[in-house]
Amino acid sequence: MAKNILGGDLIPCSMDPVTGFFRNGKCDTRADDQGMHTICVLMTSEFLAYSKSVGNDLSTSMPEYGFQGLEAGDYWCLCLSRWIQAYEAGKAPKVRLESTHASVLEFLELQTLEEYAVQ
Repeated sequence: MAKNILGGDLIPCSMDPVTGFFRNGKCDTRADDQGMHTICVLMTSEFLAYSKSVGNDLSTSMPEYGFQGLEAGDYWCLCLSRWIQAYEAGKAPKVRLESTHASVLEFLELQTLEEYAVQ
């Protein structure tokens, strides 16, 4: 079973909307997940606007891909590079630590992620 960044079992990020590379609710990954959909984040209107402004529109529905679009309050398995991009711009969303894949620690310090933890 996949582990989270705290060392425990990876728990689901969201089943409504269903998220994750495998669309099983978990921020799990494997080699062909080039985007590394591994960090579980809480959507805010500020982050959704920022993401759209840099070319990653997560709020618009795309039925052809089975994507309903996200709203503030939704949890989502975000691509790790997108979170880092938002972090560097001062726009990073909050992180659900127990739902974030352990592989994220290869790229970010646990302390950084704890600063953005959903309380």
